[in-house]
Amino acid sequence: MTVIVRYFKPWKMWRANELRSTYDVVIIGGGVHGLATAYYLAKRGVKNIAVLEKSYIGSGGSGRNTTIIRANYRTPEGVAFYRESLRLYEHLGQELDYNLLLSQQGHLTLAHSDRAEIVMRERAEINGLFGVDSRVIGPDEIGKLCPELDLSDRPAQPVQAALYHPPGGVLRHDAVVWAYARAADRLGVHIHPMTEVTAIDRDGDRVTGVRTNRGDISTPSVVACVAGWSSQVAALARVELPITTHVLQAFVTEPLKPFLHVIIVSAGLHVYISQTDRGEVLIGSEIEPYTTYSQQSTLGFLQKTAEHTLELLPILSKVRVLRSWSGLCDMTPDYSPIMGKTDVEGFLVDCGWGTYGFKSAPISGVCMAELVETGRTPELIAPFAVSRFWDRKLVSELAAAAVSH
Repeated sequence: MTVIVRYFKPWKMWRANELRSTYDVVIIGGGVHGLATAYYLAKRGVKNIAVLEKSYIGSGGSGRNTTIIRANYRTPEGVAFYRESLRLYEHLGQELDYNLLLSQQGHLTLAHSDRAEIVMRERAEINGLFGVDSRVIGPDEIGKLCPELDLSDRPAQPVQAALYHPPGGVLRHDAVVWAYARAADRLGVHIHPMTEVTAIDRDGDRVTGVRTNRGDISTPSVVACVAGWSSQVAALARVELPITTHVLQAFVTEPLKPFLHVIIVSAGLHVYISQTDRGEVLIGSEIEPYTTYSQQSTLGFLQKTAEHTLELLPILSKVRVLRSWSGLCDMTPDYSPIMGKTDVEGFLVDCGWGTYGFKSAPISGVCMAELVETGRTPELIAPFAVSRFWDRKLVSELAAAAVSH
């Protein structure tokens, strides 16, 4: 008997390319924002693009977030922006030909006080003005959406009402990263993991190139999409940003049969809860109040967040914690992003996302690509220019971010 053994070449989602000495556009950051920007730039016909990532693709916030997407923000600028991002996410799997495991199961932001309910009603009115499906509901409807939620008077902060956002949902974060990377590669983008930018060269007030651990690159256009490392990368170009870096922690439980069919967020208890496609209950809290680049989980976070979770879902009291992790968040004073040009010509930033980065990736990529290719700032991101901080035109999203999600 003759056995024929065939050896197949390993299949790769994106290619390994030699690092060129010149690129038309260099994007620093191989996460979902950097890859989305590269993809939409390539779609616009820009051919010579490099994405530089100091670690593996998706190693930063893109691989450490909690996958929630929504558009029920508070400011007109924010609602309009995230509405478009949610719209793009709804069709992104088809566009990129990749199953992103999108589940628009609905998003509940709980109110535990009269003041919190007033804020929810304000948000619902602003959402409605911009065509975003969002409304305030009472305990009866909340109970139908989530029967497991404790709506009695037993919790220290009983649930009074909730802002219900039906199109809010979750999707697989790593799938989004891989899909954008594959699509960008197919359009000719060079993706370079393990390539750390060590310096950004300037000639006066203009960018001329970047230096990396693999060699120097000449380029007239650099886009920084590096989330929690934004202030450090901007400093390489001698640009100062009003950003502080904080850590955000989360954990998951052991897998359970599907029971939680809506995302729960409680600003009063500083906790958000959803169930993943693997059955794990994913639980997170607010950013830590101290600035740090450490990405270690803490026992204090686990204790307090578990306690608050059990106030809402006491049925989880016997469930075991499986693993925990943390990621870095680049926070601005008004909790809104910084997007667009800087004082250094050719150096653009897409940063200051705090805990919103994953939600905004598609529309951020579209807008940043348009800005790079045309030189004109799209109207949708004009309010998020860094100049707003000295022009006193802040876009405060703090009321929509009391628990980060």
